[in-house]
Amino acid sequence: MSDQALPSGLQKPLERFYEYLRSEKGLSLHTQRNYRQQLETMGMHLHEMGVGAWTQVDAGWVRQLAGKGMREGMKASSIATRLSSLRSFFDFLILRGELTANPAKGVSAPRKQRPLPKNLDVDEVNQLLEVDEDDPLAVRDRAMMEMMYGAGLRLAEMVSIDVKHLNLSSGELRVIGKGNKERKVPFSGYATEWAKKWLKVRGELANPGEVALFVSKLGTRISHRSVQKRMAEWGQKQSLASHVSPHKLRHSFATHMLESSNNLRAVQELLGHENISTTQIYTHLDFQHLAQAYDQAHPRAHKNGPSKKKEDE
Repeated sequence: MSDQALPSGLQKPLERFYEYLRSEKGLSLHTQRNYRQQLETMGMHLHEMGVGAWTQVDAGWVRQLAGKGMREGMKASSIATRLSSLRSFFDFLILRGELTANPAKGVSAPRKQRPLPKNLDVDEVNQLLEVDEDDPLAVRDRAMMEMMYGAGLRLAEMVSIDVKHLNLSSGELRVIGKGNKERKVPFSGYATEWAKKWLKVRGELANPGEVALFVSKLGTRISHRSVQKRMAEWGQKQSLASHVSPHKLRHSFATHMLESSNNLRAVQELLGHENISTTQIYTHLDFQHLAQAYDQAHPRAHKNGPSKKKEDE
């Protein structure tokens, strides 16, 4: 962007800032060019929105600049870089006595979305769980994987299960989740079958008086690291293309449950999420999908009544 691209009220303070970066801060040419690019882009946006001087910019304008970047598809990290350059520029104006407060200080960039692990599809889960060995450790491992996938447990939740928390007759499991909050989760089918098989051989490994449901070959409660290591090994042994982890099994449970039931609230409760927004992100749902489900299902979502549903489909 050329020097003439901006009106003087926006351009001249920038030129003074660039000189400050060159002469006093000693920043690299690459960093200086990056500051110039970011600031002049924002200056042009402000000019287009009718702002003629940097002293007119308040937190609201800064939020609009960040929002414009989001609408243009900028990554969260790029918006953070843009806001950082703006904060540095406003700090310079405060140093020069042209501003009394930095309007960009209270504006945060959008959070980077944590990358979610790719879930296993149903066939891959079946392939992983084809463990028919009679070795007590193999029985234990299948029981752990069946329970984690069957009940959507966190690794910490599964490791902390005691024998007394398991009710085979009712198909109910008591777990302690995040924040030391207790919840009950159902389990059945293969999870129940292999829990029974494990309990029959557990005494061969567990030390006398050990209360943990799942124990290591040392006879004490199995560690997080051991579970992670064993599941990764089973993934390789069963010839799965992707790495297997406890979190991936939990994620697969959530995804498959949601695909089958379309019941976000139920999946939220099963996973032990306090906020449904966590479940929404965790299961790859976006707001548009939720809105569509609402429009189709809620009896008062349409003024024209239930017949509108068929028109929308």
